Amino acid sequence: MTVAGPAIGLDLGGTKIAAALVAPDGTVLARHTRPTPAADGPDAVLDALADAARSVDGGTEPGALGVAAAGVIDPVTGTVTSATDSIRGWAGTALAARLAARTGLPVACDNDVRATAAPELAAAGAGASLVYAAIGTGVGGAVAVGGRMVHGTAGIAGHLGHVPSPQAAGLPCTCGGTGHLEAVASGPGIAALYGRLTGRPVERLETVAERAASGEEPAVRAILTGAVAAGRVLGGLANALGPDRVVVGGGVPGIGPLYWDALTEAFTSELMPPLARLRPSRPLFGADAAVIGAARLPSQVPLHAPPQS
Repeated sequence: MTVAGPAIGLDLGGTKIAAALVAPDGTVLARHTRPTPAADGPDAVLDALADAARSVDGGTEPGALGVAAAGVIDPVTGTVTSATDSIRGWAGTALAARLAARTGLPVACDNDVRATAAPELAAAGAGASLVYAAIGTGVGGAVAVGGRMVHGTAGIAGHLGHVPSPQAAGLPCTCGGTGHLEAVASGPGIAALYGRLTGRPVERLETVAERAASGEEPAVRAILTGAVAAGRVLGGLANALGPDRVVVGGGVPGIGPLYWDALTEAFTSELMPPLARLRPSRPLFGADAAVIGAARLPSQVPLHAPPQS
């Protein structure tokens, strides 16, 4: 459906909630941020989301509310079908219905990375196909084919971090499996590899990047391993899906050219000849991408109405 007038977009992460009132043309009219009460359980998180929405409504009557949320989100049922413990007790939460009851607004919800990728898909043009990777604390993703975002069973589609990777063989993954890309390509995965190589554990990826910049071999190796693993997986997905664009965002690609150049080389080495000119690109949209994408959800995925009084 098309929502008349502005909509509210909420971006829910494990540490922060961002809210925005967004005009139909994508202009952000008001912003608000607050900490996520992640340790306090779903009720506290839902209350914080509702309060954040009220903080940006500006006395207007927004037509709907969209939520870009951490976890595996099924937009059809409006539920969190799976989640890590970054938000305590989040799995199984009836996100759309319970937030609609708190705000009195119809609510649409989706995974945060898919929502962030939506403006990139729109920029690619009508009918475009897209692979979007978000490489940071974890490795998330989104896939769109023929101009439509792919959701898959229970909202699982796009979780690129859980594709098997040879570089991650035997390593435990946050999902409970082993050998997945996230275990070696995420920020914590690269830092953990550096610790295994040196026997000197570090907590921050930035520390590894600083040591790599000074020429320390184990730091360079850890970063290159994560970059090559990500590039190979993305190149293989490009062969399978034939996208018009492959976008790589998140904090890890920002650590410098060592990472980006290695990812790009590994990506291109996997491509079949018809895709020879395809290269990964950085996101076109900045910090507002998730809330803008969230505000567009009511026109893209099912709306869940508040209960009748």
